[in-house]
Amino acid sequence: MSLQIPRPVDPLLHPLATGNYRIATPAIEAFYDLVARCLHYRIMGALIYGPSRIGKTRAIEYVRLLLAHNYSRITSYHAQCEHKPRHAEGPFFANLLEAVGDPDPNAGSNPSKRLRLSLRIREAVARSGAGTVLLFCDEAQRYNENEYEWLRDVHDALDRQQIKLFTFLVGQEELLAQKTSLQIAHKTQIVARLMVEELSFSGIRNAQDVATCMNGYDQTAYPEGTPWSFTRFYVPQAFDAGYRLLDDAGLLWQAFEAAHHKASLSGKLEIPMIRIVNYVSDKSFV
Repeated sequence: MSLQIPRPVDPLLHPLATGNYRIATPAIEAFYDLVARCLHYRIMGALIYGPSRIGKTRAIEYVRLLLAHNYSRITSYHAQCEHKPRHAEGPFFANLLEAVGDPDPNAGSNPSKRLRLSLRIREAVARSGAGTVLLFCDEAQRYNENEYEWLRDVHDALDRQQIKLFTFLVGQEELLAQKTSLQIAHKTQIVARLMVEELSFSGIRNAQDVATCMNGYDQTAYPEGTPWSFTRFYVPQAFDAGYRLLDDAGLLWQAFEAAHHKASLSGKLEIPMIRIVNYVSDKSFV
């Protein structure tokens, strides 16, 4: 990268160099739209499901960043559901306590953990001044029926304190099968609280999806509010002459299609967002 044209920040500190940035995909945009719709219509629970390693965890963090920008008074948490040989109440609440920032999530009895969880959330709500909290449960297919019931208990406890908890269960396709099983078993109270809406999450599937991502590089500025988009930061002369990464979306998709065909991989091509990010960074910029 030529540095003949002065940049507003040290290139080593740019988000593309540090990796501390997020670019939207159509699936991430649909995820955010789902969250916004749930907030607007007071739908307290939804599930988001898709294949493993397709970018769901990164999507949660991107959605939380957008929420912090567009709904600054709303508190959100990201709980990483853990694989456990047995499903016990103590570890479940310790995991949620860790997500809400409790300094010693494993301390105390199960009832005290429940109380502490409500206390931590109530404290956050008092600081923000809004009675709304969002909880993203990552790898939620690891939950069993008991854990869904405990999560429903959390909803009820907070509701008694005039705090509305919106829960988004994010995980693999098994989540949809769990919802079906609960419906067959007439566990409608869990479905009606935690699984009302559903969204199939996918990777990059076509050139148009790539174009959405590339447009993010062309439009996202750093520092924010300056004319230095990600693309312009690395190729300023080309950018000022009219070049946009968006224009190369078709070529980029063709490159992935060729690699997919060469490897004789079965099934339709579907690329995790991180693959697109790494490819563009390696080939075009740094």
